[in-house]
Amino acid sequence: MILEPLTEQRHVTGPLVFGYLRLLRVSRARQLALTMAIGDYCRRHELTLAGVYMERCSSTPYAFVGMLDALTATRSYGVVLPTPSHLGPKAIAAERRSQLTEIGAHLLLIRGEQTAPPGEGAPSLAAGGTER
Repeated sequence: MILEPLTEQRHVTGPLVFGYLRLLRVSRARQLALTMAIGDYCRRHELTLAGVYMERCSSTPYAFVGMLDALTATRSYGVVLPTPSHLGPKAIAAERRSQLTEIGAHLLLIRGEQTAPPGEGAPSLAAGGTER
């Protein structure tokens, strides 16, 4: 008889996510700290972090567009942000939220607003919340 390891002892990958950072005039140390915060969040919530996209220029959103393509191509669960402000100013953030919703990606926040989408209950992740 062959004994299999308990389910809890098997390596299981969590949902695939990408990180996104909007870094305008940010020091290298701050960039590293934010990247590490995304990684820590993913480990705590058993998410598989596929990569972190970094936007360094407000006029050309190449990183955000690339992330949308990656989310769509890989059928990823969603995107992890340190705070809602990483989506940009209010008008841009609203458009980006809409784009994420259109492709079915979840918006996972490390800190910030903890609101559920209309018609749904409380966020499914207690520390960090989720939007869809």
